[in-house]
Amino acid sequence: MAFKIARQLFVEGRRIEMQELAATLGVSRATLFRWVGGRDELLSEVVWSVTKPTFQKAQRKSSGHGGAFVAATMGHFSQAVIDSEFFGKWVHSEPERALRILTTNSTTFQSRLTAELEELLDREVNAGRLALPLSLHDSAYLIVRISETFIYADMITGETPDSSKVAQAVNALLR
Repeated sequence: MAFKIARQLFVEGRRIEMQELAATLGVSRATLFRWVGGRDELLSEVVWSVTKPTFQKAQRKSSGHGGAFVAATMGHFSQAVIDSEFFGKWVHSEPERALRILTTNSTTFQSRLTAELEELLDREVNAGRLALPLSLHDSAYLIVRISETFIYADMITGETPDSSKVAQAVNALLR
């Protein structure tokens, strides 16, 4: 129930406050923390719950095969992330926390996204449509980092986020 309420708050663009969530659930803050871990862990789970279907939709929206398919998928995925109002609101209201959750190993978010991408790359490799420049894991991790660079460009370098650069860079890497 805590996750469901937190996810709804997130999608509505509202801040997830642990004390308020505990009160809504009629439990102590300590109980809530025992249930969901800390705020970062809860946010990571909530963000992943909207990220995975977004990534899957990006795959369905993409055409082609091999590196071109992966590049198109990452371009569509990146654009969906950039276009998400509730996601953008969270990232810009809590930039340090968001970048820590999304782009480091402080939570499971980045490793989950890397694993999803590994599955996609593995399918293309096993179908004989792609030869990777690095190991499967390293290729997936590098593509995730490339995506992060252009999705969060405004916070990292002050530049405008650009999903087309994600697709171009991934295409260049997997050519």
